[in-house]
Amino acid sequence: MTRLPTLLVMGTMLGLPSVAFAQETPQLEATETAPQTETQTPEPVDRFPGVADPILSTTPRTRSDIPLVPETATWDGFHGQLNAQKYSPLTQITTDNVGELEKVWEIHTGDVSDGSGDLTATVWSATPVFANETLYIGTPFYRILALDPASGEQKWSFSTESTLEPLTQPALKNRGVAYWENPEPVEGETCQKIVYIGTMDAQLFAVDADSGEKCTRFGEDGVLDMNQWNTINDRFPLSLLQPPTIVGNHVVLGWAGMDWEYAEAPPGAVFSVDPQTGELQWSFETLPEDIRRQTGTANVWTHMSVDEGLNMIYLPVASPSPNYWGGNRVEEIPYATSTTALDLDTGEVVWSRQWVHHDIWDYDINSAPTLMDITVDGEDIPALMQATKMGFLFVVNRETGEDVWPIEERPVPGGDGTVEGEYYAPTQPFPTKPAPLLDQSEKPEVWPIADIVGLGSCSRLFDNLWYEGIYTPPTTKGEGVLAYPDSAGGVQWGGVAFDPESQTAVLNTSHVVQYIKLFTREDYEQQAGGSGNESGFYPQTGAPYGMSLMNAMNWLGMPCWKPPFGELVALDMHTGDVKWRKPIGNSQKFGFYMPDNMGSPTIGGPAVTKGGLIFIGATMDAKARAFDLASGEELWSDQMEAPVVANPAVYEYDGRQYVAFVSGGNSILKPAVGDQVAVYALPD
Repeated sequence: MTRLPTLLVMGTMLGLPSVAFAQETPQLEATETAPQTETQTPEPVDRFPGVADPILSTTPRTRSDIPLVPETATWDGFHGQLNAQKYSPLTQITTDNVGELEKVWEIHTGDVSDGSGDLTATVWSATPVFANETLYIGTPFYRILALDPASGEQKWSFSTESTLEPLTQPALKNRGVAYWENPEPVEGETCQKIVYIGTMDAQLFAVDADSGEKCTRFGEDGVLDMNQWNTINDRFPLSLLQPPTIVGNHVVLGWAGMDWEYAEAPPGAVFSVDPQTGELQWSFETLPEDIRRQTGTANVWTHMSVDEGLNMIYLPVASPSPNYWGGNRVEEIPYATSTTALDLDTGEVVWSRQWVHHDIWDYDINSAPTLMDITVDGEDIPALMQATKMGFLFVVNRETGEDVWPIEERPVPGGDGTVEGEYYAPTQPFPTKPAPLLDQSEKPEVWPIADIVGLGSCSRLFDNLWYEGIYTPPTTKGEGVLAYPDSAGGVQWGGVAFDPESQTAVLNTSHVVQYIKLFTREDYEQQAGGSGNESGFYPQTGAPYGMSLMNAMNWLGMPCWKPPFGELVALDMHTGDVKWRKPIGNSQKFGFYMPDNMGSPTIGGPAVTKGGLIFIGATMDAKARAFDLASGEELWSDQMEAPVVANPAVYEYDGRQYVAFVSGGNSILKPAVGDQVAVYALPD
């Protein structure tokens, strides 16, 4: 699950930024104090004791003739295409005419809750899927809507009739549906085209894409129960909030759970099932078998990407449990917090790179890696870019896992001696290019205006927070450790878009200062307060330490760190250098919008087109926007009813280009929720 702590204060919002093998570690008993490493200024090293080599591919793979970028306009998945580029080759809408875009239709699904009644609030971030001459949308009440792409008229709807309870999440949540089509359809048989939707109680439904009727051959009467595989530490259901990744005859499933709650949790696993029957084809376990009962998670809760030509699927793997203490998992866990490439037919590992060793910061790899063909120093490279919460962008060869630009193991701070049983990785991977999106080398500057309004509270807070750069570990002292960024910063699950024509990568990033504190079990029971929408106090039951995660704000809810709070960034992938970066959106407080140069925190990602445009929602001010890909200039916007925390979709129907936005909201950004689907096109 993504973790973006709530920025709600006094009922209002201020826009805030609210495998390298794991190192070989000494085996420590839970009561032992882990050895402390001397804090050092990070410097590149060729090799550091205790850090193993990456798992790289040693066998060249034969590429088929399936292109990485589809030859025709495609938007039939969560990221548009399996490569996660979120790219459309359509050119009807351009930088010259995008200002003429008009809303050609909209609908309201009725599936929305603000949490004031009997139902928990909704968080809706579903990418519309265009396939089978239809626009398919999943709702947070776990319904599928099949809509006419030109008018929004409903063709059919399907309800899972699932329980609307927050079993693993603080809200009712859905990121949409997935679509499969039989390449060799059987004439006269139903379910040759299928739409899938998952539920929070771990049920995957398969529905005929033409009629909306259940595909009764799939699972048990059209429903696959994921909990049949939830056999270790089954403290919560394997929630299916992210649509599966579908390629060929594989429906590949990750799942979401409950972060920060338990030391022992269900262990991470990914499953491939047959698209028509739900029969298990293979599974991949992210945790070593001998430690699965003592820890858990390292799941894949976000989307995955695929290179069909290489027959490889790329997994963004989350961190193990508990998230902010690792004394129960000092053994090697090489696939945790990694990008791991599997053979699509067997589920066997081809290569893996671990981006955080012994993760005690909940630095889940939270977005599908973006696959791209780039030219660097005259060499054509089949590349992969993995964006992260840390604001790091790791670029490797997607065939082998080898560095495109050097990724260096550098020394990082050790512990302060207050956390018993912990182990601290002596080094962490740092990319040399692209440069980090945020400067984590020093404690961020206090925002003078917030400090004055807060009567010096921001300065006092920062003075009482330990920070020696990124990867400063959690502590029990003072107010805790400053985290810049932590769960709310960097790049979120919307991921990176890529224009293959200019070889430009585009992403949105949030700047957020948070702070983490660990509490002994006795102190936690005495001091713990409540938790908001993924913020506040969490027990880490079974660990010796509970924890809190807070945003660094003054009494009025103003961020204590200097703006901007969010940016849109374009990168030249020939060089790895920034082409331009600009604040995006407007932050809001008491109904007033802050200046443009302050930007907004963001949830959701961008789409790019051959027409030279970037389309994105994502901001607190609840606007859909279009930017010039070459310059970053804002060219168009329209007001929506709630923040557009979903990736947009770009499609063509009957010769006309459309851009679709889902306005669902997320209380992390703003207390507004919505049930709006709005679709735009040029005037006839």
